[in-house]
Amino acid sequence: MQEQFITNKSGQKISVILPIHEYEELLADIKDLASVAELKNEPTVSLDSVIKKLEANDLL
Repeated sequence: MQEQFITNKSGQKISVILPIHEYEELLADIKDLASVAELKNEPTVSLDSVIKKLEANDLL
């Protein structure tokens, strides 16, 4: 990561500057994490069950 920092007069970091592509990647990661958090309490399905369902619908 190629971050740069903005500091106040006493040298404390108060802001960060990131290349836009790194910023966009971080936003995408946050969105993915939010999606996972929303599904946290959803029931799980076994892989075998998913494969059988896909095969039954000619999707695999």
